[in-house]
Amino acid sequence: MQNTTSSSDFILLGLLVNSEAVGVVFTVILVVFVVAVTANLVMTFLIQVDSRLHTPMYFLLSQLSIMDTLFICTTVPKLLADMASKEKTISFVACGIQIFLYLTMIGSEFFLLGLMAYDRYVAVCNPLRYPVLMDHNMCVLLAAGAWFGGSLDGFLLTPITMNVPYCGSRSINHFFCEIPAVLKLACADTLLYETLMYTCCVLMLLIPISIISTSYSLILFTVHRMRSAEGRRKAFATCSSHLTVVSIFYGAAFYTYVLPQSFHTPEQDKVVSAFYTIVTPVLNPLIYSLRNKDVIGAFKKVFACCSSAQKVAIGDA
Repeated sequence: MQNTTSSSDFILLGLLVNSEAVGVVFTVILVVFVVAVTANLVMTFLIQVDSRLHTPMYFLLSQLSIMDTLFICTTVPKLLADMASKEKTISFVACGIQIFLYLTMIGSEFFLLGLMAYDRYVAVCNPLRYPVLMDHNMCVLLAAGAWFGGSLDGFLLTPITMNVPYCGSRSINHFFCEIPAVLKLACADTLLYETLMYTCCVLMLLIPISIISTSYSLILFTVHRMRSAEGRRKAFATCSSHLTVVSIFYGAAFYTYVLPQSFHTPEQDKVVSAFYTIVTPVLNPLIYSLRNKDVIGAFKKVFACCSSAQKVAIGDA
């Protein structure tokens, strides 16, 4: 491999070292990838075609599905290709592109999940003003802000990472170009940059977490004052799915980017990274769809229409 590899290429050591389990793991990851992409695309399609889902909450949810689709497509296809091939190299440019897309998607999700909490706050605490405060222009502005915040993170950290001098070993002990794993190959002092990255990641987490904490504190206060048990049930139902997604996504991100490196091992980093790059994108649409009557109703409606159209086509034939 070394003889056919450019001096600027990196070698991804992959998710597993034990070659005996590659076939099983490859199949599982492939299935999860197909399910994740399909589920997110179906979610986006349902939100577009069903008029009952043309609300601010579902508009933001469609943006989350788009981000999840791009997020899993940034890392998993390369992982599957490496597992099926003996050639596990990635070019310097491709590594930089993967870092940029990865940072952009994860940063955009950070901000979007915070803005989705604000949407729930307005819906529960100011229901009469909800159509005014969360009109289409505001929804587009919030979504654009999330995408801009994520891309800003990518534009800031990617050039610095790729301009660090790398020498000696080109083997990245990971299954994709994640910054902490790449920086271990640097032959220069990266303390200043790691401090900058740590500060940036803390801010990326702190801003949306502050929005989420404030929003849900006000929601809990409002729900506590409700006299109707039905109103409380609806309020908790509309927030529970979002809180589940937030807990999963932010927990994994906190471990990777905030917890000191002394608490990390390469094996643990791979497992955590696999969880939020492979598993989380498939969990999000399932959490929102299985616990949401509107989405299930929209799916049944589209499925019924497709079945009717198929029967008519068969009858005509």
